[in-house]
Amino acid sequence: MREPFFLTIANNLPRLKISDRIRHLIYRMAGMNIQGKCTLWGPITIRPIGGAKNIEIGKGTFINSDVRFGVPSEKVTIGENVHVGPRVMFETMNHGLVYEEGKGRTRSSKPIVVEDGVWIGGGCMVIQGVTIGKGAVVAAGAVVTKDVLPNTVVGGIPAKFIKNTDE
Repeated sequence: MREPFFLTIANNLPRLKISDRIRHLIYRMAGMNIQGKCTLWGPITIRPIGGAKNIEIGKGTFINSDVRFGVPSEKVTIGENVHVGPRVMFETMNHGLVYEEGKGRTRSSKPIVVEDGVWIGGGCMVIQGVTIGKGAVVAAGAVVTKDVLPNTVVGGIPAKFIKNTDE
């Protein structure tokens, strides 16, 4: 009951600067592993209930509104000073393509790692097993299905290399 109670409080705080300064503390009480002061605007959706323990967020990170974490068994690890846009989805679970009568579809789960200094634009989806390298930028609306190299820009569906960030 602890996780739903504190998620409800954090997700329903008014949109005030004082709320922004304390919201990360309430998400921590819900079970998220938050390493230091960061800005989490919320609301944040965590599926299933009990999944908050599978989310780790580094200090200095900013997470915008309506971000979803699908974390039934594997972790999402977000590094320090990461910027996550609105309506981003982190999905650690996937289903197989083949339907077997009486069994359904197979499922697989792998962790997601977002390294320090990454910027993920609004509306992105990050799929299981992906690592987004340090300093990378993911363009708005991208679907990240494969690892992203450090200091690169990717975009599209599926996300593909666009350029290096130092160009």
